[in-house]
Amino acid sequence: MTDFLTALALVFVIEGLLYAIAPVSMRDMATRIIGMEPALLRRIGLGVAVLGVLALAIIRG
Repeated sequence: MTDFLTALALVFVIEGLLYAIAPVSMRDMATRIIGMEPALLRRIGLGVAVLGVLALAIIRG
């Protein structure tokens, strides 16, 4: 459970930094996301999740 909470905290840190460093770019990206089809967003989300699992498998060995 500690690993999960650590990972969640890191997500908050990274996302917060993105909004702090490039707020205009993040707003523009959110606007583009609103215009995307739900099926495309689902495929992108699934792809990113798979990449994350693969990265974890490589890192954790």
